[in-house]
Amino acid sequence: MLVPDGDDTDPIREEMLAGRLPEKWPDALRAHELALAGDRDGALAVLVEGEDVISRYNRFVLDPESAGMHDEIEAMRSELGDLGLLVDLVCFAVGRTDVVPADAGADGELAALALSAQATQATTDGDRDGAVELLDRAAAMAEPVSPALAGLLLGAAGSILRDQEDPTCEELLTRALALLDGASDLRVGRAEIHLNLAGFLHGRSSDRPDLLNKAIPHYHTTLQLVLRDEAPLTWAAAHAGLGTAYLTMPMVEASGQLRLGIAAQSLRSALKVYNREDHPAEWASVQLNLANSLVYTPSKHQADNLVEAVELYEAVLQTRDRSTDPVGRARVLANQGNVLAHLGMFEDAKAKLFEARFLFEENTDEESVRAVRGVLDEIARQLALARTAD
Repeated sequence: MLVPDGDDTDPIREEMLAGRLPEKWPDALRAHELALAGDRDGALAVLVEGEDVISRYNRFVLDPESAGMHDEIEAMRSELGDLGLLVDLVCFAVGRTDVVPADAGADGELAALALSAQATQATTDGDRDGAVELLDRAAAMAEPVSPALAGLLLGAAGSILRDQEDPTCEELLTRALALLDGASDLRVGRAEIHLNLAGFLHGRSSDRPDLLNKAIPHYHTTLQLVLRDEAPLTWAAAHAGLGTAYLTMPMVEASGQLRLGIAAQSLRSALKVYNREDHPAEWASVQLNLANSLVYTPSKHQADNLVEAVELYEAVLQTRDRSTDPVGRARVLANQGNVLAHLGMFEDAKAKLFEARFLFEENTDEESVRAVRGVLDEIARQLALARTAD
């Protein structure tokens, strides 16, 4: 939406370009306030009387069908002059045209928005490298006018690079966060960048354990920036990542036990969003990590924790098919069998461990086979001791 000129609106425009919202909205921006709050109908009601080109354009943004036929759209584009590019952007975004807006002759945030639309099309076409290049150019155009917008654009480019496991994403995401410093009302965008950076560092920590200590503060920052209701998937992913990170940190001091407790809390939080129907992969991963945390976290209620872990493993087994993921199923079975053995449920444990051993053998995972045999041997020893005692 466009902000009309005025003594009371010009300062607010500058604040919004910096990523900050006004504490008090002037009457001239009542429609903007309502639209931001999600009240589209209320915003349209405020704009309905205005026949100036800015009011008509803002109605068009909120209700693209309001502009009517082609001639009316062309007239609005012409009246807006250099800002007419925005009409093309809206038409492209809502599917009224397949023509990607060109950035020729535009500068500043207008050029940035056009380049961003081109990047969207490049991503759709599978040209992810081209999308990154376009977003980088867009950020360069936006930065002199709105460092906050430049930060969001670089964050999008960094996200693409992170998905490609390109190590240059770390520098890009870090720079994006620096540009967004002070953009206090772009919390969700900043949170997503922190989460992407945390995920990248976490993913490389198996080769470089020191990166885990760099990843964890980004998970925490993500959770400080967003609430579950406003960005549920970002919130859940941060809790899942944080819980997993704490589980994989080495237990070298007493605080390690506290971390395991925090890990379980975070994983339980993630499961408030992830469910088997809508997010099966994430749900299964978090369930499995929660079960592992319950097994290894010292507690006065250890037996109860182990019983819950057995139930969690059983739920995960429903998503681990023998034909499509035999090794994944075997690992869950091995963990579950080990816990059942600790609970003294030896016959149940043996059934799980026999299946795990068979699957490991079938997939030539000799190290896992030896580990399962070790547990089965210990069960046999315990049963022999029990018979001797009787």
